[in-house]
Amino acid sequence: MKTDQALKEYLVHIQVNESKSPRTVSSYINDLNQYIAWLKTQKIYDTEKIRPKHVQAFIIEQKQTKSSASLARMAASVRSFHRDLSFMYQTENPALNLRVSRNDTRLPVYCTKDEISRLMNSFDDSKPEELMQHALLEMIYSCGLRVSEVTSLTIARVDLDSGRVRVLGKGDKERIVPIAHGSIPLLKQYRDTVRLVFMKKKTQLFFINRFGRKVTSRYVELLLNHKCDELNFGKNITPHKLRHSYATHLLMGGADLRSIQEMLGHADISTTEIYTHVADSQLFEGYRKFHPGSLEGDLDYDDEE
Repeated sequence: MKTDQALKEYLVHIQVNESKSPRTVSSYINDLNQYIAWLKTQKIYDTEKIRPKHVQAFIIEQKQTKSSASLARMAASVRSFHRDLSFMYQTENPALNLRVSRNDTRLPVYCTKDEISRLMNSFDDSKPEELMQHALLEMIYSCGLRVSEVTSLTIARVDLDSGRVRVLGKGDKERIVPIAHGSIPLLKQYRDTVRLVFMKKKTQLFFINRFGRKVTSRYVELLLNHKCDELNFGKNITPHKLRHSYATHLLMGGADLRSIQEMLGHADISTTEIYTHVADSQLFEGYRKFHPGSLEGDLDYDDEE
């Protein structure tokens, strides 16, 4: 089968039969387009001619320019592509033994509590669109939601009286997350005033823009880019970094890891455990900054008895 045709059929399969999210499909498309383009540079136009050595050579070449996390995701895309082709057409799987270690030890970037405070206080809530923006970011941070989860929230899933939101996460798995008590008045104000003004026709979506349409993930990303510039933050804050901030602040506040896993909707607790490294890093920095023994010359141990 021609590689281009194989890719088209695979993408239809994951969208229709596996119900992958648009964001996941977009990542797969990007990764596999690069893979197919690379195969063409090797004069390989048919899937039957792809060998394990070709798959491995592609990944090795990608390693020169990609982080380990991006490389692991790309390898997963290639493995999934060949696994499905092998299953559907009973052919050899050249990616069967492909293994890439996701050993990127960089800790997730998150906002300090002061940065969160500055961000949330930067909105003029007397202006309808700014109130909507404020409520949107407040929901992401106070509940630790993925941007796709918050933009897809329906009015029936947000119970501001009990302070809970029913989130439909990855794989259509539902979880119930508490809403921070201090966020509820703002969310009620948005729901009861701005949302009604913005609503041009009946919709079940909780967050809508001034045209009455669904707020997109790209809109949220651009909003945060603008705020980073406006507030002169020394870091690029994304919607996912607000989610990192939520998890990190919970852990630092004493929440247990299993509870954080449930609220974030992580299938595997090992995904959640990265936040323990963040907390450990903070603890170590605090020690270095404030413990007298970490300052050169502050303590003289020669006089100990």
